[in-house]
Amino acid sequence: MSWFEASVEVELGDRSYPIWIGENVEEGILQTTSDLLSENRRCAFVVDAGFSSRQPSFMAYLQDLGPVFILPAGETSKSLAQLSSVYDFLAENAIDRSCCLFVVGGGVAGDLGGFAAASYLRGIDYYQVPTTLLSMVDSSVGGKTGINIAAGKNLVGGFFQPRAVFSSTRFLTTLPERDFNSGMAEVIKHGLLYDLPLFEMLEQLDQLHPGHPELPGIIRRNCEIKATVVGADEREQVASDGRALLNLGHTFGHAIENAAGYGEYLHGEAIGLGLVMAADLSERLGNIQEQDVVRVRGMVRRYALPDLLRQPIPIPDLVNAMRRDKKVTRGTLRFVGLQKLGQAYTIPEVEDKLIREILLGFGAVE
Repeated sequence: MSWFEASVEVELGDRSYPIWIGENVEEGILQTTSDLLSENRRCAFVVDAGFSSRQPSFMAYLQDLGPVFILPAGETSKSLAQLSSVYDFLAENAIDRSCCLFVVGGGVAGDLGGFAAASYLRGIDYYQVPTTLLSMVDSSVGGKTGINIAAGKNLVGGFFQPRAVFSSTRFLTTLPERDFNSGMAEVIKHGLLYDLPLFEMLEQLDQLHPGHPELPGIIRRNCEIKATVVGADEREQVASDGRALLNLGHTFGHAIENAAGYGEYLHGEAIGLGLVMAADLSERLGNIQEQDVVRVRGMVRRYALPDLLRQPIPIPDLVNAMRRDKKVTRGTLRFVGLQKLGQAYTIPEVEDKLIREILLGFGAVE
């Protein structure tokens, strides 16, 4: 019996790679590490602390396969200080260019570990092992790696594709409900920007949970969407649309994360709120109707994601965070809006007055 139920190929020429999806994909991880070790290619592991505490039996396997670095859980670990600690760990364990790094955890571990692999010895092979829903459907796919700095989220990083992605849905069974719901923000986003039938399916289904029979197929569909977009515009260089569409809700969401203080909102919580804000912006621009905004808000609420700021944040703090965002081009903020549900587009420019009106409507203060 195969250890995976579905696979998706990210088509990038000689840097193409598979995403394996299924309940017992950890068997594939152990098989891959065994194959590498048989070729005298040592393996090292960067593992999120939350995952390591929830999955002791799997951790026991990893510790027999190579050195393990435990990364403290939380967005604040996506930092220069922790990146430096990973470099020291790799050097102290004599990791060379023949070795492979396995990054095990959610988006924080994946982004930081991927950036460490991209930059240590100018690049070593690495594998993504996402352990949260958010990382399975989004951050582990596409090769975006990086860290946060005080000025903003993901301002330091690089594009560096993994050799493969291993998504085991069994890992989600020990994930806290809040973290699972956070991942649903990216699932909702993919439906809104690319696949209306996916969004409609989410509306019709009972609330998803780790044991839901439709979950593996939904993860696969999200990976297909992201792989298609990434394959056409890997480095987000298309002048409009392209990979930038994956930022739907993110200009607002990243600003909320930064201005509120990293860790106050989970990434998906900030993005869920950002999606409602993006829908509101799209309605104000005349693209979608009020009932469409109601549908977006309803889906966000279904997964206990915020649709208003939990605490007031000063508008200048949010606007300043937006203007430091990596999506600013030639001094102009780029927002992603909805032409209709299921179809997104990049908005060339949004008036400052309109941005302020939207922020006020969601609980920001002057």
